[in-house]
Amino acid sequence: MLCLLFRPQALNNKTGDLNMKILLAVDGSKYTKKMLAYLATHSELFSASHQYVLLHVQTALPMHVQNVIGKQNIKAYHADEAEKVLAPAVKFLLRHGLQTSSSWKIGHAGEQIAKACANDHFDLLVMGSHGQGVLANMVMGSVATQVIAHSSVPVLLVR
Repeated sequence: MLCLLFRPQALNNKTGDLNMKILLAVDGSKYTKKMLAYLATHSELFSASHQYVLLHVQTALPMHVQNVIGKQNIKAYHADEAEKVLAPAVKFLLRHGLQTSSSWKIGHAGEQIAKACANDHFDLLVMGSHGQGVLANMVMGSVATQVIAHSSVPVLLVR
């Protein structure tokens, strides 16, 4: 059983439909593909009436690389890398009747995703989980763990 909490504003007073604003954190991995497939196969939860936003976060290039390459080239590089991840996800969602917008950020993934949830007033965050295991998670940490710890909205992890 899955229970979703939502803000009262998500309920459409005219139709009684639930119109949630849902953030989909994507990284292009097989775990992102599983998460997208989950959305597509659970239309009773994830209908076209919701607003979907894809977010891809990239790690910043090291400062010594940034100094050599220059701002314009770095911006072009990050835009190209984001397009490689976001375009297939947008295409998949459109094929399944879900309209979406997308954006990308540079920084620490867990931090940027949690900030986006708070700043843009999302009702739900959905993301894939790599499922590293307890020991690896304690040593290295995980994006999912950091997001859950800092998120102001419910998080649905698909594994």
